[in-house]
Order: sequence, then C-alpha cells, then structure tokens
Amino acid sequence: MRPARFVLLLSALALTACFGGAPKPTPVPPPAVVLPKLRIGLALGGGAAKGFAHIGVIKMLEANGIHADVVAGTSAGSVVGALYASGMDPFQMQEQAFGMDEAKIRDVQLFSRGLVQGQKLQDYVNQLVGNRPIEKLKLPFAAVSTQLEDGHRTVFVRGNTGQAVRASSSIPGVFEPVEISGRHYVDGGVVSPVPVDATRQLGADLVIAVDISSKADGSNPQGMLGVVGQSISIMGQKLGEQELARADVVIRPRVNQIGATDFEQKNQAILEGERAALAAMPAIKARLATLEAARKASAAPVVATH
Repeated sequence: MRPARFVLLLSALALTACFGGAPKPTPVPPPAVVLPKLRIGLALGGGAAKGFAHIGVIKMLEANGIHADVVAGTSAGSVVGALYASGMDPFQMQEQAFGMDEAKIRDVQLFSRGLVQGQKLQDYVNQLVGNRPIEKLKLPFAAVSTQLEDGHRTVFVRGNTGQAVRASSSIPGVFEPVEISGRHYVDGGVVSPVPVDATRQLGADLVIAVDISSKADGSNPQGMLGVVGQSISIMGQKLGEQELARADVVIRPRVNQIGATDFEQKNQAILEGERAALAAMPAIKARLATLEAARKASAAPVVATH
C-alpha cells in the first residue's frame, strides 16, 4: 500500500472513532395494527302490532350513523329483521307497513291447532325479500323460534326465510305450529323474547336490543290475541330480563298501550320507536367508544425498551 493511501485510511479511522463509530440504523416503527370493524348487532324482540316500533328504531339509528352488521329477531322482530337484512331501508319498510293489507298475512282456518295457518305470512315475507333464503340476504340474519316437542330454542340462520319468520311468529293457540323437517315450531317469544344471545352468535361485538314486550300493568287485555299475548309475555318476562342483561344497550319504546292487534296504531308505534332510539343514542355512542378504546388497547404492540 502506498504511504499516501495508508495515511488517508488512518485519517478515516480516526474520524470514525471521534464521531462514535458507524452511523446507527434508523429504527423501523412496528407495522400499524389494522383492527376489523366493530360489528354492531340488532336484537329485535316480539310484540305483535308493537313490532312497527322496530322500524322507527332502525330509522333513527341510521340517521345517526349507526348501521347494523347483523340482525336477529323474535316473532314480530323477525318480520322486521328479515326485511332489514334483505337490504330494505327503514323508509321502504315504513312504506310497506302503511300499505300492508292484513288480509295478505292472515289466513283464518277452523278446526285446527291454530286460528291462523301462517302460510300467507310466509309467502308475504318471501315476496318482499325476493324469495331469497336466509343465507343469501344482505346481512347475516337469525329468526328465533321454539321447538314444540321439547321447548328448545331454535335459531334459523339458513333456509326458507319466510318459513323461518313464520315459525318465529307462530303464537301458540293463534297460529298453527309450523312443521319443518319433522319438527314443530311456535313463537320464539316463549324462550327468547328479545334474541340477544342469537345476535351474539351471529358475531356481534355490540348488541343493541329493542324490547317491545308487554308488561303486566294491572290492565285487562281485550280479545283472544291480547290475552294470549300478555300471557306469553308474563311467562317470558323473567327469562327476558336475564337475556336483556347480556345486551350492551336496551331500547324500550313506550308501546305498552298498543294492543297485540292494534295494527291501525302502526304510525304511533313507529314514532315511539324513533323517540326511544334517539333517547338511547348517547348510551350507544358511549358504549361504542368504550369498546373501540378497549380493542385498540388490547391490540397495541408492546415495544421493548433497553
């Protein structure tokens, strides 16, 4: 090596020593953690004509940017839930409600195990959802029913949409039990008045439950449907309270004054649903914020320090 190059090499080594050695590599930040979207679920309870309140609830939720990812319904809640899961917006559902002819869903018969067969309700729902089975609806949907032979809760998440809704809505003594694959099914309100657990099973992280069930208030219900409906509500009241405790937020429209067959009060029911949902909005947004914060904290990477 020539003396001049040797001197340059020694000079470079000296400068490196003076400035602390080779430059340290720039630390690479950990990759950003992308969390999946928080899944919001709607649990729509049973309540016959009170079920129109569900439309008002959904209308107000969407107006405030709350869109359900999954929906489960019992009885009247399964009717509204199926339409919503099919892609129908709340204004379209309201239009259908106002234009509904009761003759389209009521097929009265005598000398059977129910005054109403329920086939018309099944056909009506299938028509509105475009004859799509449950698994082909826009949103994951579950209809909750009760197996008559053993009382087990049955959650329909696939198959004939209208038939599942019919099974979920078959009030004992009023509707004829629905036979599916050799089993018979009646109203889901017998075992699950507000289907919170079914909504969780669909994968909901946050469950908004809508309770429209009748409460025993000392009044004497009029008509057979009113008596049967209130009797079922009383039987399922304690059971319903236990399941409602597992919801994140419970919305209770003030529809107790609306009878089981008061379909002419559909506008009032929708308005009460809107009011109740609006009142619950702060609680819903607070719960969403809490769950999001907890998810981000649990997913944050641990950075080692030296």
